[in-house]
Amino acid sequence: MSGARARGVDIQHVDIQHLDIRRVGVVGGGRMGAGIAEVCARAGLDTIVSETSRPAATAARERIAVSLERAVQRGKLDRSSAETALARVTVTAELADLADRQLVVEAVTENARAKTEVFAALDKIVADPEAILATNTSSLPVMRLGRATGRADRVVGLHFFNPVPVLPLVELVTTLHTSAATTAAVHDFATLTLGKTVVRSTDRAGFVVNALLVPYLLSAIRMTESGHASATDVDRGMELGCAHPMGPLRLADLIGLDTVHSIAESLYEEFKEPLYAPPPLLQRMVEAGLLGRKTGRGFHVYGREVQRNP
Repeated sequence: MSGARARGVDIQHVDIQHLDIRRVGVVGGGRMGAGIAEVCARAGLDTIVSETSRPAATAARERIAVSLERAVQRGKLDRSSAETALARVTVTAELADLADRQLVVEAVTENARAKTEVFAALDKIVADPEAILATNTSSLPVMRLGRATGRADRVVGLHFFNPVPVLPLVELVTTLHTSAATTAAVHDFATLTLGKTVVRSTDRAGFVVNALLVPYLLSAIRMTESGHASATDVDRGMELGCAHPMGPLRLADLIGLDTVHSIAESLYEEFKEPLYAPPPLLQRMVEAGLLGRKTGRGFHVYGREVQRNP
């Protein structure tokens, strides 16, 4: 039973459509979590990032600082604004520090058990009866996460894209339990507060973007696996022949081959279509720790600077 229910609050009838979200929590300070925290801080929000340990929390803050500095160096942000944004970010190793948040976005590893545990814990920790819990999952069923809580009507998918400060899109994923008021509040938050463009999706594996993108990436992997063409030629063909800004294998490396593998598994589990099944080569690369840009090697090899700032 959630804390809200324990206090006798009928959360099904709380009007949150006009909730003014000013206090945001982010669970997980990796590339995605740090990016989400950064855009929230740049939008003027009080932002707390929760990590599993103090060193991980410190690394998350450094990740945000480096990204803000990069924006300053590229002329996308003035130094005063960058310093003000960073000052709005607090990092912690205690999930309990998110108790007063109005919106919490989960951005931990793409693992169903890990995410479910986070949602069950947040349900007990987050005290505000109007608070919304969101997941940045790229493929897992949002309703399963919502059912780990006592507030499934206030659980949504809020899927950002990497790099979060640069890419304008957010997928808003609603479940059979998500209330219309929750949907409206999160839509307004993403568009009016963060300045993102929202596409709506029902709760099915892959949502909109990955349901279309991942089969394309897997096809490129199979082409390389079969020896039909090299990784370089596959990417060059799509970049120069189809005007794609990045070839499919470089894009897979950017996303992270472990993440691509997880999304493919989720798609295949739901639809049982062969085009969604992870190719053996992808499986072996993940097992070998060759995950793409973040490890320095995937289908292509990357330098140390890329590894430090993926």
